[in-house]
Amino acid sequence: MTDEIEWWDYDSIEEMAEAVAGDIGFVIESAIDARGAAVIALAGGKTPLPIYQQLAKAKLDWSRVTIVPGDERIVPLGDPLSNVTAIGKVFLPKKARVIPLVSATAPDYKAAGRAADALLQDLHWPLDLCLLGVGADGHCASIFPGPDFDEALNGPNERRALGVMPDPMPSEAPVARVTLSRAAIASARALTIAITGDAKRQVVEEAIKAGAASPHPIGRVLADVELPVDIHWAA
Repeated sequence: MTDEIEWWDYDSIEEMAEAVAGDIGFVIESAIDARGAAVIALAGGKTPLPIYQQLAKAKLDWSRVTIVPGDERIVPLGDPLSNVTAIGKVFLPKKARVIPLVSATAPDYKAAGRAADALLQDLHWPLDLCLLGVGADGHCASIFPGPDFDEALNGPNERRALGVMPDPMPSEAPVARVTLSRAAIASARALTIAITGDAKRQVVEEAIKAGAASPHPIGRVLADVELPVDIHWAA
C-alpha cells in the first residue's frame, strides 16, 4: 500500500466540491498538455454530483476529455439509477466524450462485463485519474462482497472491467453491476477519494489500517495502490 495517503477535511460539501473539482481540472489540463487528451473515471451516486457541477465550469478543452463511469448499474440509459446518465447530463453539453459501460444487448451481467472490458481496452491506459466514492459498507466502484469479489480484486491485470452481482444486494440499487477492476483503479496516474460523513470516514480509516487483510473492498483496493492518494472528506 502507498504510504502517501493525505486527508483533506472541509467544513461543507460545497467547499469539498470546489477543491476536488479544482484538482481534477488540473489533472485533465496536465494530461491534455502532455498527451493531447485525458481519460478519467468518475464515481457514480449522488455524493459527487456537486463536484461535477463545479468541474463543468472549468475552462478546459472538453472535446479532448473522455469520461467513463467507475462503475455502472445494469439498467437502461435514462434510468434514475444509471450513473452514466447522471454524468452525461453534466458533461455532454460541454462536448466531452462520455462512454456508457453497459450494453443494452448483453444477455446477462457477465456478458455485460465482458463487453465493457472490450470497450475499455480501446482507450489509452492507464487512466489519467480515477475518482472513487466509498459506501457505508466499505465498497468502492462496484467492488462488493459476493460471488465476483475475488475476480474483481485478483483477476488478470489487463482486465479493465467485469460484471458483478453484489451479495447482499444494496437496498438503494438492487441490481447487478459493471465495475472497473482493482487493477484498473490501482494503475491510474491519479487516485482521488471523496466521502462524506463520520461513518464512512471511520470505515476508510479502519480499511487503510488493515490493508490487504481488510474485510472492506476499499481497504483491499488501496492495498494494491503505489501512487499517492488524496482523500477528501466533508462532515
